Amino acid sequence: MKKTVALIFGGKSAEHEISLLSCKNVASAVDTQVYNKFLVGISKQGTWFYFEHESVFEKIKALNDHELPAGAEPVALITRNGSPVFFFLNSKKEVAIDIAFPVLHGTYGEDGSIQGLFKMMNLPFVGCGVWGSAAGMDKAVMKKVLKDAGIPHARYKVLYSHKSYRYEDIAAELGSPFFIKPANAGSSVGVHKIKTATDFSSQLQDSFKFDHKVLAEEFIQGREIECSVMGLNHSPKASVAGEVIPTHEFYSYEAKYLDDQGAALKIPAELSAQELATIQKIARETFTAMGCDGLTRVDFFLKKDGQAYINEINTIPGFTKISMYPKMWEASGLGYKDLISQLIQLGFDRYALDKKLETNYF
Repeated sequence: MKKTVALIFGGKSAEHEISLLSCKNVASAVDTQVYNKFLVGISKQGTWFYFEHESVFEKIKALNDHELPAGAEPVALITRNGSPVFFFLNSKKEVAIDIAFPVLHGTYGEDGSIQGLFKMMNLPFVGCGVWGSAAGMDKAVMKKVLKDAGIPHARYKVLYSHKSYRYEDIAAELGSPFFIKPANAGSSVGVHKIKTATDFSSQLQDSFKFDHKVLAEEFIQGREIECSVMGLNHSPKASVAGEVIPTHEFYSYEAKYLDDQGAALKIPAELSAQELATIQKIARETFTAMGCDGLTRVDFFLKKDGQAYINEINTIPGFTKISMYPKMWEASGLGYKDLISQLIQLGFDRYALDKKLETNYF
């Protein structure tokens, strides 16, 4: 009997539109010989809707409560006798779900919020758990975990919206230029390269639009290398590495998603055997240290001397037509459909491990 996988997209996030592009690709790659697909879109206002057909991805670029595409029906995730079901608010019918595949980039989808809901609903899901997601999303927490694990990363300073800062002080500590980025946002949203005091005063306010906490981070001159990781926390596997060569000044949101010529993607990256082994080793160590499960993309800066520094991790990486995560696995010999199937199976595997834990003392 086929399992039913709920593909969940959209959400209350600055990366809402990118989520739709990613989910379109994931939906097309689900093995329908094994799984039934159940499409759930979360509007920008936070309402959950069921869509019967994948044509929704052709009809809309964003999901809003006040301009719904045809066939949208509000649903709610509930448990019935301990089993997860989607309840249709209009027709009152229920559909049992076996596993969730969140394709939700950024806030509320990648930060542990929805993962906590899945656990409360007793629903297996693809990807990292609550803590791994939250720690991976919060770049300040990530830095502390990496430091404790002895994994090299760029120097940084945490800035808070209720305090004031001077460019000169940060430049003296981190050097100039330096980057600023919201601690809890993804895909280069609110990220700026700061070269002058004027840059700092204007761009810091933009970064604070997305989080109350912003990271100022030293600029590391190096190649931008990425590596895909997949597996359970204790047994991750790493793909071949890829290189991002931005045509913009850095790999911005526009370069990643809006400009097909925003960056040259070289897969596999031109690395020596030793450099590749180092990247893969650190990627796996980062995956384990950060409490990840399922999938993660690990991003590096590789200096000329061969020293690799972690830039960040992405616990729900993009699955658009130009996204690195699936492309690096494809270059490693794992096709898109098989990749999606393996990620779903890992969700079931992790759930089975968690079910062995006691939740009752008496």
